[in-house]
Formats: sequence, structure tokens, C-alpha cells
Amino acid sequence: MHVPGAKIYDVVGLGVSTLDLFMVVDEFPGMELVQRAQRSLLQGGGPIATAMVALSRLGCKTALIDKLGDDWRGKLILEEFEREGVSTEFLTSAESHTSSIASILVRKLDGARTIIYAPGDIAELAPSELPEGVIPAAKILHLNGRHLAACLAAARSAKEHGVLVSFDGGAHRYSDQLRALIELTDVCIVARQFAYSLSGAENLDISACKLLDCGPRVVVITAGIEGSWVFERTGDPFHQPAYPLDTSVDTTGAGDAYHGGFLYGMVHDYSLEKCAQFASAVAALNTQKLGGRSALPSFDQTVAFLTETGGQP
Repeated sequence: MHVPGAKIYDVVGLGVSTLDLFMVVDEFPGMELVQRAQRSLLQGGGPIATAMVALSRLGCKTALIDKLGDDWRGKLILEEFEREGVSTEFLTSAESHTSSIASILVRKLDGARTIIYAPGDIAELAPSELPEGVIPAAKILHLNGRHLAACLAAARSAKEHGVLVSFDGGAHRYSDQLRALIELTDVCIVARQFAYSLSGAENLDISACKLLDCGPRVVVITAGIEGSWVFERTGDPFHQPAYPLDTSVDTTGAGDAYHGGFLYGMVHDYSLEKCAQFASAVAALNTQKLGGRSALPSFDQTVAFLTETGGQP
């Protein structure tokens, strides 16, 4: 039984789940051709969904709010969440509808990727469809603006119940509609391209100030191998370098892994410096296998990696 005010979940995510088909190729096609893939993999994806899997592997209790189709894609997505320990209690299935799918080409040389996606035909989750009681039962609500009306309603509910709101702003995903959601955000972690699009200036400091002016108390701007920059209202900004590894098999999901690692730190009251270190380690480790989730580490693996690389375990 849910006791009012009790925090049952560490993090609840609200976003769209996908099924991803990965193909490792020698080069991205620039013209009509037939090319044999080196390897392939079918795996669940989606930024918020993958962050929930990352948190679950690290040891957090997580749940996802989303609508799936009742097709074969939706069934595979659901089964993977169940294996990973992400609560599926708030995932609804829409009869005679399809779930989202993406085809991801991964370049063998450096793990770079190109993505082609086909959204399912399910209508966006409406605010009236949000499950009752789940958001107040979370320590953190994590979202990225998919199911936008529901995200706005969920964020307002989180604010009313003292739940921290975290926003994921991916590259090439900025739209003016998201400003209203960012205003309700406590922790805003965005790709550099997203930050520049919002601010209209290709400058980290200006972009961070614009984001902080929107409402968040913490802003993180990520830039892949260049690392991340953390800004807050009351402290000095700092740069967290990425952890260099000899090889990068696939960069898919590295940003989602970073979000998971950072939120893990916030759940456990880490300092912002330690949150960024931990997140960077989780992201680096996740590039070592094909797929956005294949190499998501456990807490012990992350600590061991930080110890080996001289970070703060």
C-alpha cells in the first residue's frame, strides 16, 4: 500500500520507449549501395527509458510512464524493462497500435552513429492518463518533453509535492515549446547544441546563463569527448573532463547513461562535482559495447573504473 508522502521510487521517468536495430558498418552510405553489416543487435531504446535502465543497473528503484503499442515491438520493449528491473506498472498498451522503432548505423572505426526512426502511431499521453500517486512517490521525476502536455502536468505535480524535476535536452531536439517545461525544471542537463539553440549564441557561459534564467538551479551542458560543464545559481561553474578510453565501440546511449549516473548521485546526495564524475564514468563505460544499454555498468563496476582512473569513487 502506498503511504502518502512515502518515496517508493528513486526516479520515475516520463518519455517514449523505442526498439532500436543496430548495424555496425564500415562507412555511412552517401549514395545508393549494398553493404554488409559487421554485427547487428535489437535492443530497447529512448533517452528517458535508457536512463531508467541505467539507474536500475546502478541499484536505484525506477519506473517508467509511457504508452506502447500492442505489436511485437511493444512486447519486446516491455520484456526488456522487466528483465532490467524497471517497473512496468505504469506502461499502458494501446490495442491495434504500433510502437516506435529506430535503425541505427554505427561506424566501426570510431563508434559514430546515424539514426533513422519511425515513430509509432500511438497518440501522445494526455495529462488525464498520468497514473495517480506515482509522481509524489518519487524522489526525482525525469523527462525530456515527449508527451509534452503530460510532462508539463507531471512537472507541476512534482513541484507541488517536493519532487525534484530533471530535464534531458538532447542534440537537435530543441523547440520553443520546451521553454515552459524547462521553467519547471530543477536540474537541466542538455547537449551543447541544444543549449546553443535555446540561447541563440554559440557560447557556453551565455547559454548556461540563459538556461539558469529559465528557472533551473543546476544546468549541465554536455559535449561528448570534450566532457561536460556544470553551472549552478550559487556556486562557481566547473568542467568535468570525459574519461578517455582506447576504443569506443558505440556512442549510442552515452548521454542517457550520463543522465542516469548524474541522477544516481543526486539520489544519494553526492556533491555536484562527484555527480559529474560518476556520470562521466557511467557514460564512458557505456561506449564499450554495441547498443545503447549493453555496457551500462553496475555501481561496483563504476566505482572500480573511477578508482583505476584516479577519479573520486
